[in-house]
Amino acid sequence: MNSSQLGVLAGIALGFAGWFGGFGAFLVIALCGAVGWAVGYVLEDEDARQRVRDRLDRSNGSDRRPR
Repeated sequence: MNSSQLGVLAGIALGFAGWFGGFGAFLVIALCGAVGWAVGYVLEDEDARQRVRDRLDRSNGSDRRPR
């Protein structure tokens, strides 16, 4: 499945959620889709995984040097 097909499916899902579930359901589906895309992107791309690891290491303070 390529990006265009995936985008069409996501649009259809958001359209159904907006029509049948209202704006709140639309937002929940959109948020879940964005989180799923981000997780899939990080899992597929080794460089993205390394950037996430580096960013987490810096946020935990592990790059500080002891005095």
